[in-house]
Amino acid sequence: MTSTGTANIGKDSAANRTDPIRSDVIILGAGLIGLTQALALAAHGLRVAVIDRADPEVLKDAKHDGRVSSINSASWNIFEAIGLAEKLEPHGCNIDKILINDSLKPGKVDFIPDEDDGPLGVMIQNNILQRILFEAAAGNGMIDLYMPAQVTEAERGEYQVTVCLDGTMEIGAQLAAPLLIAADGRGSRMRDEAGIIMATWQYDHSAVICTVTHEQPHGNTAYEIFYPSGPFAILPMRDDGSGQHRSAIVWSVPRKDGPALAKINARAFEAELMKKSGGFLGQMKLHSDRATYPLGFHHSDGLVSQRLALVGDAGHGIHPIAGQGLNLGLRDVAALTECVVDGARTGLDLGDAQILARYDRWRGLDNLMMSAATDILTRLFGMPGDAPSAIRRFGMDIVQRTGPLKDRFMAEARGESGDLPKMLMGDLV
Repeated sequence: MTSTGTANIGKDSAANRTDPIRSDVIILGAGLIGLTQALALAAHGLRVAVIDRADPEVLKDAKHDGRVSSINSASWNIFEAIGLAEKLEPHGCNIDKILINDSLKPGKVDFIPDEDDGPLGVMIQNNILQRILFEAAAGNGMIDLYMPAQVTEAERGEYQVTVCLDGTMEIGAQLAAPLLIAADGRGSRMRDEAGIIMATWQYDHSAVICTVTHEQPHGNTAYEIFYPSGPFAILPMRDDGSGQHRSAIVWSVPRKDGPALAKINARAFEAELMKKSGGFLGQMKLHSDRATYPLGFHHSDGLVSQRLALVGDAGHGIHPIAGQGLNLGLRDVAALTECVVDGARTGLDLGDAQILARYDRWRGLDNLMMSAATDILTRLFGMPGDAPSAIRRFGMDIVQRTGPLKDRFMAEARGESGDLPKMLMGDLV
């Protein structure tokens, strides 16, 4: 068997072994959600096998993903609970304020928490978060990483799940566990094989993503400027090593324009950035390569099947207009962990239908409501013309002047609304 070189691989998993290698849970996918799920379950004493087709060196490469994520304050508590917050903090930038504007016209909504409440969230680069999660999983004695490896066959039977691997061992080697968790992204093979129905459509948007430097400090403020062509977000990052002020740009543009904007010369692109931002941070300069991603929506009609649970993008994917995509996945992780651990304490099989039904009820409605809200916002702010703009700004003014309503939106931004799993409050289950 070929291991990652740093993963925990037991002696009983030698290449000539014929019996399945047993774990408490098998997770497909070693991305941000899959690794967080593995670490959360391992923190409760469960043995976890993680399978991914990626080479471990790719996951540890700090340059392979230029995206950034806004981790709201509730989601950040998960990393506190599993002991990673201290390692992540030097790389993150607090979000102390969110400012929303419609096309740089008069009127705005600003969300500013009380000083005692702490930041609204933390901005962190995906590649750094991925590396730290991977290193933590590779060094955890309760987690076995099978990478690079592919599942050639998966059988979800009455009493256990059995998967056959190709990559880390000879063809036909097997893993077995009571529960299979699919964290294998939007194109989840396990979801499709389970026959879980998806609602899906594509937006006429691509996201152009890059990092810029600018003359004025951002004041730990996240700016969201809505244009009919798509939202333009300026997200705070830590100053670089030479003290230059940095922000991440997430710019939704018409799908046909995305590739061109990613390829035009730097000076022309910077000029476009200045037009969209209004120049309030001073001159902007490109500080990274540009990437472009097509944007779409998908939502499953359920998160579970026999001995199978979906987490993160395997079950839902939304427009980045509210920056909540990763946070929804982290809420899945916290809820599923609580359901599984509570079930184990009462003596249930970890793949028992009662455990999975509880998880599906807990997360199904919340995911649906957030998915619907972001879809409505995308369409509402995409309506061109002066009249729709005036209506939007009127609504924003009402939110700005109505304290309880503003507090409700701020709680949503923090991820503190609804029935929260214990890990979103910073506690292990």
